[in-house]
Amino acid sequence: MAAHRKPRQRSLGGHTFRTAATFALASAATATGFDGIGHADPQLTPDQVKAKVNKLYEEAEVSTEKYNGAKEKADKAQENLDKLRDQAARRTDQLNSARDELGSLAAEQYRNGGMDPAWQLALSGDPDQYLDSAALAERVGSRQAADVASVRQQLQEIERLRGAARVELGTLKTRQTELKRHKKSVTSKLTEARQLLDRLTTGDRARLDTGGGGTGRASRSSASSQRGLTGPVSPASATADAPNSRAAAAISYAYSKLGSPYVWGATGPNAFDCSGLTQAAFHSAGVSLPRTTYSQINAGRRVARSALRPGDLVFFYSGISHVGIYVGNGKMIHAPNPSAPVRVAPLDEMPFAGATRVA
Repeated sequence: MAAHRKPRQRSLGGHTFRTAATFALASAATATGFDGIGHADPQLTPDQVKAKVNKLYEEAEVSTEKYNGAKEKADKAQENLDKLRDQAARRTDQLNSARDELGSLAAEQYRNGGMDPAWQLALSGDPDQYLDSAALAERVGSRQAADVASVRQQLQEIERLRGAARVELGTLKTRQTELKRHKKSVTSKLTEARQLLDRLTTGDRARLDTGGGGTGRASRSSASSQRGLTGPVSPASATADAPNSRAAAAISYAYSKLGSPYVWGATGPNAFDCSGLTQAAFHSAGVSLPRTTYSQINAGRRVARSALRPGDLVFFYSGISHVGIYVGNGKMIHAPNPSAPVRVAPLDEMPFAGATRVA
């Protein structure tokens, strides 16, 4: 019988040690990731922080526009569902009334229908009146048959409405799932950007903001001072150069909102995201714009950058994730990001993607 040999233990200097070290390093890396970015990249310079924050804001805005689009569809699905349910309820009320009427007719016929028609004619003191009544009863019978057919049709319509409502409810739940996913993405990226900015000194934030990137908290005071602008980008100059009264009205609205905070998903009147500001501005001018940047760029006639007029919508980034209102002299009014309120800024602040004229 073969002897069972005790397995030989390996030295910690071999494969076992290397594997243990690998697991230890992986665990340390994972722990660092879960501790938040306050402990990550400790050697980032202010300029590197600015670049990373700007990238996070760009990514957050992409998710914001996706959220806005999903919310628009969710709201529409909810509206359709409410209409279908309301129609089904009205149809059900009509059906119940028709059923009550049929029940009354059936009871009346049961009470009066026990005697043979020939005997009723023989015993009648007024045969002509009886014959008239018989003809009426026949007409009532025909009407009752029509009522029964109508009830059946109403039942089919109610089932159709309820089926459509079930489909719409499924659509709504899908949109709500999308909303949660995009909201999670937005808040995650904005939280990371805020934590990065919190690692900077007040002086660094102010210095970075002078470069036009709009990442510092000092941007709030500098943006508020834009209210007193004069020259080529003053409200009077911008509205005077607008191609029509609607564009001028949208520009005036945008100027009136300078200094308003950026809040993702907001459409005013006191806070905005980028497409929320443009939508609200043109709504005030009687022009209906869709909710998202992806839809707004297709809402009017495309214009070249060299042909821009005040009131044109200007779009940025390859994904068309940001929008502003052109006011002339290479400037726009836009809602930049959570660290900067609605303000006047140069078009060159971000990669230009296109423009459209909607008024």
